[in-house]
Amino acid sequence: MPHSGPAPATAPRRPARGPEALRGAARAARSTVSGLARLADRERVLSPEAVRAITQAGFPRHFVPRRFGGDAGTFTEFVAGVTEVAAGCAAAGWCASLYASHARLAAYLPARGQAEVWREGPDARVSAGFVPAGTAARAPGGWVLNGTWNFISGVDFADWVLLAAWEPEPAERRLRFFAVPRGACEVRDTWFTVGLRGTGSKAVVLGEVFVPEHRTFAQAVLLAGTAPEAEPARCHAVPFRLVNGLTMVTPALGAADGALHEWSRWIASRTEVLMGRAVPSAEKASVQSALARSSAAVEAASLLIGRITATADADAEVPADAVPRSHRDYAVVAESLTDAVDRLQRESGARGQAEGSPVERAWRDVHAAAAHAALQFDSNAAVYARHTLGAYRPSTEEEPSHG
Repeated sequence: MPHSGPAPATAPRRPARGPEALRGAARAARSTVSGLARLADRERVLSPEAVRAITQAGFPRHFVPRRFGGDAGTFTEFVAGVTEVAAGCAAAGWCASLYASHARLAAYLPARGQAEVWREGPDARVSAGFVPAGTAARAPGGWVLNGTWNFISGVDFADWVLLAAWEPEPAERRLRFFAVPRGACEVRDTWFTVGLRGTGSKAVVLGEVFVPEHRTFAQAVLLAGTAPEAEPARCHAVPFRLVNGLTMVTPALGAADGALHEWSRWIASRTEVLMGRAVPSAEKASVQSALARSSAAVEAASLLIGRITATADADAEVPADAVPRSHRDYAVVAESLTDAVDRLQRESGARGQAEGSPVERAWRDVHAAAAHAALQFDSNAAVYARHTLGAYRPSTEEEPSHG
């Protein structure tokens, strides 16, 4: 099928960097994407300039294995970089986050498949559709995919797309992921949303596309948390469910932090007319309360995320309670960040409703990010509760007899 949509934003091939290089490069990318944020919001897709900025900053290569020239970087640096970019443009931060995270998942392909994905270098951009859709039929040497996958963020500028589909044997009901060249996909513009408009999270359609076996992997490989290498880097040897939520919640953290700083700068010089006299907004108790509560919420969110990344980066066995606790923390962080931007929006008054206000776009973007299925409160709370309360449940032998 023809390669539709904008031409990929190319970046020159660069030598491998140290794992701490992302944070500083993200600051330069922020200055670019922040100036293009309103354009992305209006056009519902990032500009080629914004994509080049996040590519040159090193997001697509951050988790790529070093043998392909990637950084095999840390989750701590990933969060710092995504937060920085998302503070300037949440849509750019979202795509930067997903390009990095999906490249990490491509490292779970068999060795030959990895070599194909990164044959042109470590900056290949990988988009993904992880909600199972379409059909996957066995064929000699691989699989044939058909169907439509929705919400593929950044697909216009992707080189590869990872797609999820169920294997055809209904008795096993196993999920499998497939790496498909972007040129084999038809892209349909289905992305009309309130928030995160600039992510261009469109639909892709495949018709009788063959995927060789070496460009697929089963969900069980991903959940095992160890990429198929003799000595995988730490970022390729952690439980998927420990770090998956970082992909979605970190752009929301950056957007909320950026909104907080912009709102503080704006409100500090604003005056309001109350009861016939001009009053500095900064002297209002409601403004002071909103600042205190929202800033504390953003900082607490950062601390919770930092604990997750510290666990993921540590060269030690992941504690048994870390994964269920991370589920709880992701949901709490998402809820806290929406509360934070809600307070700022309410204290912005009528002017805060106008397009281009310091909070308006971030308010929409944070709510859109927090609505992601991976961040839903009840389902994540259930994971944590089952694990925690299960430890207190008496065993059958210890239960008292009522006979």
